[in-house]
Amino acid sequence: MLKDMKIKNFMDLLASKSATPGGGSVAALIGAMGAALLSMVSNLTVGKEKYQDVEEEIKELLKKSERLRASLEELMEKDIEVFNQLMAVMKLPKTNEEEKKDRNQKMQIALIEAAKVPLAVARKSKELIDICQEMARKGNKNAISDVGVGVLLAEAAFNGAVINVKVNMNLIKDENLKKELNEEIKNLTGLIKGEKDKVLEIVLQRL
Repeated sequence: MLKDMKIKNFMDLLASKSATPGGGSVAALIGAMGAALLSMVSNLTVGKEKYQDVEEEIKELLKKSERLRASLEELMEKDIEVFNQLMAVMKLPKTNEEEKKDRNQKMQIALIEAAKVPLAVARKSKELIDICQEMARKGNKNAISDVGVGVLLAEAAFNGAVINVKVNMNLIKDENLKKELNEEIKNLTGLIKGEKDKVLEIVLQRL
């Protein structure tokens, strides 16, 4: 599993001619790293007398960031799984009309699955961005710069995931589904617009 690899081995694999891991897995990974940074700030805040008034709130944020980290780590692996399924379908024979029809049907199913994973990454990244502002306001001041890095990673994960939704979506023939996917991406993008800058502004004020 990717999450069990040494960083050097992962980077070498990422840089190789192997198609996986690719941008989809990396988007999920940097989202998970952003969540881990928020968890770190939480752990550096809980138990400190100076932050006793917000301790329970920070504990709740920690639960959220850890759930998101676990989900994004899982999606990092899932992205490779659906990509491999798509590649397997592409190798199916198409020597006659029946084979072509079967291949096309399976291709559409595989493309939809391949679009669902980065969409889930985008959703989780949006949730992560949501909790960054609260963490920026209440987290340990000595670790507040890590919240800034965390929100930058969360936004990058979101944008990377959106690209991967679109690359699969462009090959999907179901126009209603494409419309639904486009609408959700548009809505999610609207919801996070300006949020990173708000978090960074708070972070910079507290440095």
